[in-house]
Amino acid sequence: MIKAFENLEVWFVTGAQLLYGGDAVTQVDGHSKKMVDGLNESGNLPIKVVYKGTANSSKEVVDIFSAANNDKKCVGVITWMHTFSPAKMWIHGLQILHKPLLHLHTQFNAEIPWNDIDMDFMNLNQSAHGDREFGHIVSRMRVRRKLVVGHWQEESTQKHIAVWERVCAGWADSQDMLILRFGDQMNNVAVTDGDKVAAEQVLGYHVDYCPFNEVMEYFNKIEDKDVDALVETYFKEYDHDAELEDKSSEAYRKVWNAAKAELSIRAILEAKGAKGFTTNFDDLGDADIEATGMGFDQIPGLASQRLMAEGYGFGGEGDWKTAALYRTIWVMTQGLPNGCSFLEDYTLNFNGEQSSILQSHMLEVCPLIAASKPRLELHYLGIGYRKSQTARLVFTSKEGKGVTATVVDMGNRFRLIVNDVECIKPKPLPKLPVASALWIPQPNFEIGAGCWIYAGGTHHSAFSYDLTDEYWQDFAEIAGIECLLINKDTKIDEFRKELRFNEVYYMLNKALL
Repeated sequence: MIKAFENLEVWFVTGAQLLYGGDAVTQVDGHSKKMVDGLNESGNLPIKVVYKGTANSSKEVVDIFSAANNDKKCVGVITWMHTFSPAKMWIHGLQILHKPLLHLHTQFNAEIPWNDIDMDFMNLNQSAHGDREFGHIVSRMRVRRKLVVGHWQEESTQKHIAVWERVCAGWADSQDMLILRFGDQMNNVAVTDGDKVAAEQVLGYHVDYCPFNEVMEYFNKIEDKDVDALVETYFKEYDHDAELEDKSSEAYRKVWNAAKAELSIRAILEAKGAKGFTTNFDDLGDADIEATGMGFDQIPGLASQRLMAEGYGFGGEGDWKTAALYRTIWVMTQGLPNGCSFLEDYTLNFNGEQSSILQSHMLEVCPLIAASKPRLELHYLGIGYRKSQTARLVFTSKEGKGVTATVVDMGNRFRLIVNDVECIKPKPLPKLPVASALWIPQPNFEIGAGCWIYAGGTHHSAFSYDLTDEYWQDFAEIAGIECLLINKDTKIDEFRKELRFNEVYYMLNKALL
């Protein structure tokens, strides 16, 4: 089991009834325990499944679901109908359930015992019957859920459950997510802003403005010895020029300042219990760094890179939605090997079938996606009101398939836009010393970029090598938000029709509420 999820549980509830007598229920219970043990022992599920018994009445369903709502370790509920479980007994429980739901359509035995099957076997093993009854009431009640169809011992079935479990962990984490905005939004930018009240209602994000001068209160409490120790960590972990270690040089002072910035931001995030943050290069506090030698001499890019690697969400220029989404990706991908990052569409490369988009940012790209050991470098940054040299990690991303996602506020709903991408090897950037990725949006540049723009997607996104469309479909289903997928099967005319149909659906839905 993944250590990151060791304090989480998914509850397993089996549906049955007392029509067939107590002996039948005892057999159902025994089968259910074996199934749960088998799922946990498979090695394919990142979160432990806990069997919570067989529900045989409306009261039992309500009691189990009430307990699930109130148990902080429980991040989701799996239901399975071993026998015919009359669906009206699930109504009250489904009405109160606030945790994500997965309906597993399976059967204890894999194959029909053709030579031995009798009426007793038929009465006991009625998942084909019971799961349809349960599925009807869930659909009639418009309860959002994931449906997994397949035998519980099959790896493919277990992997679908595993995807949902990871999404449940990310969803649970987002329900008390505090994002601190250090400084305000970049002036006049629309796509990275949005309705923060609606975001808290729908997605769980709480966003607080935090003036950068408040960060300075923590900055002033950081001890030099702790800064010195962090600088030594930089030199051990990253390739760098020897001159950076000359303590009498201006270069060393710049690296030292970057380390103090990192310690300051980490301190305020920990003090406030925040899971993510944003920065803005137009607001770095009032301290006069040139006159006093105290304060942030430039936007804290190195700090943002390293804090992302630790799991803090980050968004540039006040982009709180991408900061929150990155945090969710980081949670969902714990224990997976390839990494994730905040990224920005930087510039385009038109090259026929290899036409691509250079992904980067001024400084803030997470080293978890680096193809090789990042290099600590010092370069001039001429943006914002403090123009100076500053430290950053420079690298290029791994090659391979990935998926990038963004959430936009459409006024009457949140829209999740997801694009599969192919990261390819870039050419050297000798005069652009930043961390970067180069990718071809799927199914190709024209359709991928075009659909993203038609959908109103941001120039920022949260990227992962390890996630797939399935994760984002599950996330959108749990959140109850619109989800648009752009992948190898996307056709631009059909995508535009989907946008129009969705607009009608959400307008009607709003009118009916």
